[in-house]
Amino acid sequence: MADVETVPAAEVPAGAALLDVREAYEFEPGHAPAAVHIPVEEIPTRFETELDPDEDYYVICRTGGRSVQIAGWLTAQGYSAFFVAGGYDSWITAGKPLESSSGEEPRIL
Repeated sequence: MADVETVPAAEVPAGAALLDVREAYEFEPGHAPAAVHIPVEEIPTRFETELDPDEDYYVICRTGGRSVQIAGWLTAQGYSAFFVAGGYDSWITAGKPLESSSGEEPRIL
């Protein structure tokens, strides 16, 4: 796996392309606005058709375990991917926005 650049959640630029690799049951109750959602196990079959190879992706999950693996894998495929350190736990601590798919109060699972 390729080396991957780590970015603290607080330093993810506004409007950055965020790739959320959690499961659907985790994504629906709470996620970053405009996040692209592709669960970990679906990345190998969906990345070429759903991700722009010219875009910088900030990869996020709950705490960072899954996203660091996917960021490294995408980097090895020639994509520009950054690991969001600390995942959504750090995202919330940094005061970054959240929304839910249902419109209810967002929560992170």
